[in-house]
Amino acid sequence: MTPGPFDAEPLYCLVGSTASGKSALALEVAQRLGMEILSMDSMQVYRGMDVGTAKPSAEELARVPHHLIDLVDPNERFDVQAWLAAAEEALDAIQARGRRGLFVGGTGLYLAALLRGLFAGPPVDLDLRARLEEHAERVGAEELHRELAQRDPASAARLHPADRRRVVRALEVLEQTGRPLSDWQREWGERASPRQQRARLVGLAVEVDQLDRRIEERTALMLASGWPEEALRLEERGLGPSAVQALGYAEALALARGELDASEAQARIALRTRQFARRQRTWYRKFPIHWLPHDAPDRVERAVALFAGREGS
Repeated sequence: MTPGPFDAEPLYCLVGSTASGKSALALEVAQRLGMEILSMDSMQVYRGMDVGTAKPSAEELARVPHHLIDLVDPNERFDVQAWLAAAEEALDAIQARGRRGLFVGGTGLYLAALLRGLFAGPPVDLDLRARLEEHAERVGAEELHRELAQRDPASAARLHPADRRRVVRALEVLEQTGRPLSDWQREWGERASPRQQRARLVGLAVEVDQLDRRIEERTALMLASGWPEEALRLEERGLGPSAVQALGYAEALALARGELDASEAQARIALRTRQFARRQRTWYRKFPIHWLPHDAPDRVERAVALFAGREGS
């Protein structure tokens, strides 16, 4: 079998918690090494979700080509399988031009799929699936999510109640196997692979108290830069079950409607972002990442050396 783009050479990945400064570092590294950036952010794939997902600016896009952003409308379904297929196509084109791709982002599930392949889990039981779908219709999304939270809290914490398809799948796995989906995913997440062993993973580390301050500052800036207005426009277009999970959009929309004041919206978004950052750190523990201090004066040089494969960096 002819190797695909994921297997042609090492995968280069730059990761870190939200608000850690990885996007700025990625621009510097990509320019020095002649790389193109592939977004590893599950929400930047949606058109129109710009301010709230911290998409690259026009100036940044002009500096370095970016891929895997603005792929679908917010009312379209998009999942890790679709992202992985788009990533393979984009990386193939990059490598065909004689360049390398740099994956940049904080979505741990995407990083795991990139390095270890897709998580399949137990095969679908169509009869059981049909019964659960009928049950979901009867009780509604919120009650279905509460049922999952009682039986598999880890999966429920990760899934939005509106994402009925994934909530049903998590309940289906429980019924089939007697084990929570989160247990199956944990085993998959700990599995090594040849692709991961060849990968070059660099992360930006920020102390928790410093990261909390950066999150507060970035949240305030994003709210002042048109996030509430963006959320209102998106609501009018309709958010699909995947996009509705986007961090902070519910609060930004409530601010735009006058249901929250600015300070309360900012506090709620910052809290949710801090919680998200903790989940990111949990994902990253599963991977052999070379961490660099986010404020190290030589972080660009060190990251370049690590991606270039120079030892002792």
